[in-house]
Order: sequence, then structure tokens, then C-alpha cells
Amino acid sequence: MPSGQRETSVSMPLTPTDLYWRRIFNKYDRDNDGRISYVELKGIIESREYDQDLPDNVVDKIMVLADSDNSGYLDFAEFVAMMHNPDLKAVFGHFVARYIHSIIPHRNPIDTTGQTWTGFRAVPTTTDGDGTYEEEYSCWPPAICMILISLVEIVLFCYDAAQGNTQANGPIAQIFIYNPHKRQEAWRFVTYMLVHVGVVHLLVNLLVQLFLGVPLEMVHRWWRVTLVYLAGVAAGSLATSLADPKVYLAGASGGVYALIAAHVATIIMNWAEMEFAIVQLLVFLLLAGVDVGTAVYDRYWRHLDQHIGYVAHLAGAVAGLLVGIGVLRNLEKRKWEKRLWWAAVVLYFALMIAGILANIFWTARFK
Repeated sequence: MPSGQRETSVSMPLTPTDLYWRRIFNKYDRDNDGRISYVELKGIIESREYDQDLPDNVVDKIMVLADSDNSGYLDFAEFVAMMHNPDLKAVFGHFVARYIHSIIPHRNPIDTTGQTWTGFRAVPTTTDGDGTYEEEYSCWPPAICMILISLVEIVLFCYDAAQGNTQANGPIAQIFIYNPHKRQEAWRFVTYMLVHVGVVHLLVNLLVQLFLGVPLEMVHRWWRVTLVYLAGVAAGSLATSLADPKVYLAGASGGVYALIAAHVATIIMNWAEMEFAIVQLLVFLLLAGVDVGTAVYDRYWRHLDQHIGYVAHLAGAVAGLLVGIGVLRNLEKRKWEKRLWWAAVVLYFALMIAGILANIFWTARFK
């Protein structure tokens, strides 16, 4: 072979086991160049998802043994061979086995022979489903966006509470709450999420946005979840101002319902890759339906004045579903999902533009 020329391999169809290794390979091919460098290999071994480091000389030995063409990189074929090489197993087999199990905590992949690959050995299994989505949970980068938003909400509430104001009537609340008489102060359409009416209102929103938002961040990263959350907050205030133009609005319920709907969007877009997708979908729909249904029933049939902004809940959920389909990660794209993506994006922007224009020009509604 001429010097500098890379060896090529025959293209073969990928088996389910190959797809399993491909997912791991792609996850740590950070620059997406189809090769794993020395630095990327060391990143696998020293991953934050893996609690033990290996000395540099061990990493060097692994690279020398695995890099069959001495290119300084591992292509996919070399990566798979590395995972099954008995010499490499002698060097760090138990480390790789522990690592593989650490990033796939729920189940092991199944090949066409009905066997599960645990490290380097195949054993029979009867596990059904895929669970690829669960493999994507990662603690790095840290999921801190929802935590930071929650801390800001706590600090602002405590500031007003220290002055004896816990019912959204303190100095901070007066600046940030959505006030229908100060609609020209546009920031209020978003900052009302930082204001809460009482401790229970605050705690409920904190619990939901942390328990739903943090897992979403671990898979989809903070900026996507932030877009979903803020989209729900903005949609909630725009819709409420049109449906109930005299209502003051406080609380993060629009964003919280956006997170709930975003989980539904994730289930829809990653149905085949998720464990217990139908169960998760039914649970989220049931919880949201009961909450909104109870609020509507209490207001229009029992005529209770509970000040629950169910319009913000509904609008936040719609925004969360549409934006979630648009921005959250889709692990395996299908043709119908591309059409769904375009439909969600177009519908979201159409609704938001209509809501903004109505709030600006429909002045008779707010007199």
C-alpha cells in the first residue's frame, strides 16, 4: 500500500449489534469526522459518566493496539474491533464493561440472535423495546438552566416575603407581574413567571419544572429546554391577555405546561427509541387533562373564583408541544417526522405572530 494511503473496508449492512456500537462511536466522535482521535479516546475512558481514570500509558497502549493502520485515529471498524480484541480486554476489559453499563443503565442491546451483549460476552435475554433515548441521558454539560431559574424565583419571592408580601403584591412583584393596565411594558409578558402568589404556588411550580426540566436538559441540552420554557411563558401571557383582558397573571405555569408538552413532543418524535413510551404519554396527558379540566369546571360550572389561569396553561402546553417538536433532539428522523416538524414550526410562528398583532392593534379588546 502506498505511504499515507488509508486502508478501505468493504461496506456491510449494520446489524443491531453494530448499530449499538455505532451509537456509542458517534457519541464520542466529538468533531463528527468519522474517526476517534487519541484525545477523544481518552475522553471516553475519562468520561464524567465513568468514575475511574486510566493512566496515560494505558491509554497509549490501547491506541497502539487498536489503531491497526497507524493513522493516529480509530475509524468505526477499528473501534468495534477494539471492543472485541482479547489483547485489549486483558488491558482494560473490565473498565470498558463498567463504562458500557454506566451509560446504558436500563437495558442492553439485542442482536438478531436473541442475545444481549454485556461488555464482550453474549448472554440470552428476553428484554423487549429499544431504550436508545435513555442512553442519551448525560450529566455533562450540567443541567443547570431550570435550577438557575428556580433559584431566581425563590430569591425574588423571599425578598418580597421578607417585607410581609407573599401574595404577589410586593415591590418585586409589582415590577414583574403581568398587569393588564400596563401592557405597554412588554417585559411583563415574560417576567410574570418570576412572581408567585403564596408559598404553595411557588413550590408546585418549582417541583414540576425541576422534575420535568432537568431530565429534558440532560438529553436535549439547556438552550433547547430554555426555548421551550420561554415559548410557553410568552404564549401563556399573550393568550391570557386576549381571553381574559382584565386578569393579572403571575406564576410559571405557562412554562411548566410547556415542559409537560415538550415531554409529549419528545415521546412522539422518539417513540421507537423510548422505553414505555405509551405509558409516559398517557401519564402526562392524564395529569394535564385533570388539572386543566378541574380549573375549567370550577370556574364555569361551580363559579369558584380561584384565579387559576387555565388559558395560560393551555397556551403554554400548545407552545411547548410545537416548539418541542421544532427544537428538541430527534434521535432517528423519519419522513413523516420531517413533515410534522415543518407543520409545528409554521403553526407556532403563525399563532405567535397573530397573538402579538392582536395584542398591539386590537385596542377595543382592552378598553
